[in-house]
Amino acid sequence: MEKKDSAPLKISSISELHNLLRLPKPLHPLISLVDNTKMSVNKDMLKRNFILDFYKISYKFSENGKMGYGQGYYDFNEGGMMFTAPNQILSTDEEAEYHGYTLLIHPDFIRNYPLVKSIKKYGFFSYDTNEALHLSDKEKTLIVGLLANIQGELETAIDEISQDVVISYVEVLLNYSNRFYKRQFITRKTVNSNLLSKMESLLEDYFNKQEALNNGLPTVEFLASELNLSPHYLSDMLRNLTGQNAQQHIHEKLIEKAKEYLTTTNYSVAEIAYYLGFEHSQSFNKLFKKKMNVTPLSYKQSFN
Repeated sequence: MEKKDSAPLKISSISELHNLLRLPKPLHPLISLVDNTKMSVNKDMLKRNFILDFYKISYKFSENGKMGYGQGYYDFNEGGMMFTAPNQILSTDEEAEYHGYTLLIHPDFIRNYPLVKSIKKYGFFSYDTNEALHLSDKEKTLIVGLLANIQGELETAIDEISQDVVISYVEVLLNYSNRFYKRQFITRKTVNSNLLSKMESLLEDYFNKQEALNNGLPTVEFLASELNLSPHYLSDMLRNLTGQNAQQHIHEKLIEKAKEYLTTTNYSVAEIAYYLGFEHSQSFNKLFKKKMNVTPLSYKQSFN
């Protein structure tokens, strides 16, 4: 695969993307459903990263019906979905050949609807491509059916409720996708439990090796990077597995190490805050009291 050109290509409208893909003009300027097999991509475009000003929801399946997941793990082979929000840097895969569909939605299409706000709650719009949603046969049939309904509505003469109907289908599509991701977290429970154990080890090493002294508090982004996951996927996976997101897990480990310092050393509260990576001891005091209902000093004194 050739190296991508450094400057990403910004695509502001769905019509512009249709033109670049050598597709007919979209039936609606703000929403379009594309049959991926009808795309004809210029080779120069394959060498570019690009940024879309609109949402992209893709359902794809490879020529042989299989899709890899993460480090070689496979869920369902029948199909996968990927979601990207506006202004994310994307790239094309010159070596893969996919069939499927791509739904493009400009934010202006949902501007006057509650969906313009609620769409931001779906964390999978920030997942990496190796965190795709893999579908069973039944799930694939449902998703393809919803896409067909959207296409059918776009091909129907526009009236005063056309936009309402299409947006309703999009909302159902997103809700089902959310349900299927939760199912995927469950079916991958063993794999995710291993990730949880690895994350716990990362946090333990972070504090034991006193990396917090040089790098500050551990972040969700740091953990996600070490686990080869996106921050949103990590938090959603943990929430489904344990009921707590990644930030809450970090706080739990912080409190655990703080209690260890408070009960086994002669360090002052300010020194402990420093060793844990806090810039200000007041922030440490506030977090500890919130979690333990007592101040660090009171906790320390109770063991003397």
